[in-house]
Amino acid sequence: MTAQTIGLGCMGMSGMYGATDDAESMRTIHAAIDRGVRLIDTGDFYGMGHNEMLVGRAIAGRRQEVELSVKFGALRGPDGAWHGFDARPAAVKTWAAYSLKRLGVEVIDIYRPARLDAAVPIEDTIGAIADLIKAGYVRKIGLSEVGEETIRRAHKVHPIADLQIEYSLGTRGPEKRIFPTLRELGIGATLYGIFSRGLLTGSVPAGPHDFRAHLPRFSADHRGKNADTLGEIQLFAKEHGLTRGQVALGWVLAQQPGFVPVVGAKTIAQLDDSLGVLTRTVPAADWDKLSALEISGQRYAPEQMRHLDSERS
Repeated sequence: MTAQTIGLGCMGMSGMYGATDDAESMRTIHAAIDRGVRLIDTGDFYGMGHNEMLVGRAIAGRRQEVELSVKFGALRGPDGAWHGFDARPAAVKTWAAYSLKRLGVEVIDIYRPARLDAAVPIEDTIGAIADLIKAGYVRKIGLSEVGEETIRRAHKVHPIADLQIEYSLGTRGPEKRIFPTLRELGIGATLYGIFSRGLLTGSVPAGPHDFRAHLPRFSADHRGKNADTLGEIQLFAKEHGLTRGQVALGWVLAQQPGFVPVVGAKTIAQLDDSLGVLTRTVPAADWDKLSALEISGQRYAPEQMRHLDSERS
């Protein structure tokens, strides 16, 4: 496997996981490109535009070396509060106009609504992106966190290139119906949250502004059970000469060949740690042993889970 097997997720570079350093973020994006990573994933609501501007600066002069995946639609206030989602056709085209400007590019490679807008038929949203493709502003259409029925409805309007969805040792739901649907229809997948937002690597929330502090898996209710699981992962890592991050990533690569894990590295050290698993060989049977491990707690709070179309599959 090569570095093209992995994508770089940039959300963490815009404050979602605590303090960030723009200079180190830029160096990390440059290092990823230098090492052969091609897919760069961002969203217009990461840092209220900060992330797109950061990525835009980082890829200036190197546009042809990367494939840009952009999510859109989340509504946020000046204080960072979340105010819903808007995927109406006119809004879709507005979001795209601002993203193109912030990124400093003429075309977005993969454009996708970050969530399903319950007030807008998916056909209308996809139709609007199809218009952007015809106009030359977008190359391919992606989806994010939607279920089987929505995937099929969207694919009838315009071919869908990719679904972005959370998948890890601790989040196995897509295996049941979503992944088989993607393979049936010839749709790719980019897999985020492969470290369960740092849980699988032993990371903890940096404070109240770190949104992980509000996620069930990091709460006291689930801390003991998850600590036991982390102990098993650490043991596996030691036996195979890997880090815990490499175990989490290697398991995903072994379970879902052909799909692209997105690594949310904020530093060059984190990036290089992840890429290190590509040069290691672990028997498939050993990876399969990890599949029996369980993570306690849902990936989001109950209210957020209710709004995930992917959880209805």
